[in-house]
Amino acid sequence: MRHLSLIMLCTLCLSVGYWGGLFHQNANNAHWGSKPSYAAQDQASQQALSALIESSDWIARIADQVMPSVVHIESVWKSSSTDKVIASETGSGVIVQFGDSGTKYVVTNRHVIRNAQPKDIVIQLQDGRQVHPAQKWDDEKTDVAVMRLPVTDVIPAEWGDSEETKIGNFVLAMGSPFGLSQSVTLGIISAKSRRELALGNAANSLVNQDFIQTDAAINPGNSGGPLIDLRGRIIGINTAIASSTGGSEGVGFSIPSRMAKHIVQQLLEHGRVDRAYLGVSLDDQFTLEEARTLGLGNAKGARIEKIEPETPAARANLLQDDVILSVNGIDIEDERHLINIISMMVVGSKANLVVQREGRRQTIVVQLGDRAELESR
Repeated sequence: MRHLSLIMLCTLCLSVGYWGGLFHQNANNAHWGSKPSYAAQDQASQQALSALIESSDWIARIADQVMPSVVHIESVWKSSSTDKVIASETGSGVIVQFGDSGTKYVVTNRHVIRNAQPKDIVIQLQDGRQVHPAQKWDDEKTDVAVMRLPVTDVIPAEWGDSEETKIGNFVLAMGSPFGLSQSVTLGIISAKSRRELALGNAANSLVNQDFIQTDAAINPGNSGGPLIDLRGRIIGINTAIASSTGGSEGVGFSIPSRMAKHIVQQLLEHGRVDRAYLGVSLDDQFTLEEARTLGLGNAKGARIEKIEPETPAARANLLQDDVILSVNGIDIEDERHLINIISMMVVGSKANLVVQREGRRQTIVVQLGDRAELESR
């Protein structure tokens, strides 16, 4: 609502500016005996109003298009020994489909359903039906979860590509804030690639953070709902807020659709997420100033602190203090960015790393390993 008001305010300011300009012009014209053009003034006002109505109607059409795909979720976590309810959670989700199988799934956040059995999860569809998921999967490192629906006569939303979005793009946050299902808020993308956020108790487990920041109102209960672009496509999964009050203060975070879709596909294909790895420890205090002293200019990259033995990095002869500048042509912004890119690559694939070593750049090819093997040592 705030942004609709802003649009109206901007339109009003433009109108005032226009009228003020006409007044000045007409005052000058009056000196020469000219009369003001009331028809021109009225036409400008009508054009501004028509543009505002058209924008409002477009947003309404997008909401109407996607709303059938948005669900309300309630879950309870019970003791395995006594069946006593330990805790409960409410959230949101969005219906998706992969391929032509006809099977429908609900994508949501792991923290909405993580400890609940499928029989203890209720998914409320837009038409009022309540169903239990037939199966569920989740990924702790990204807070992404997916559930298979027992019904197919539902409408899936379309995936968009979060990499194509820009700061300033309008977005809609959809879901069930405070249990108020089928709610829509409007905002913009405030920032991208937000990493290293402290997100409550889940902060330590979220290895892969690359959030879209939005000022579209996100509140408790919105978790798992979609962030939608003005083409009606999913560009994010709403996950968290930064707040001193527990409610929306205009700083919300969504998992980008490219990451969420990749995780969901991995879960559906393998029942788990296969993550590639290099086998290095990275300097999380490496600053842009330090990068400049190494002759990197504004290309920061990620500096290696330690090489783990018998890992892809060791076999490729990466060295301590090497600065990784790019992977397969993608410039590296910081250590978290590098972790995200590598972890989403195919295990066993080759990565071309541009590395700064002792003032010189070189390309090193690394065959990526399976992170699960490292974690099982």
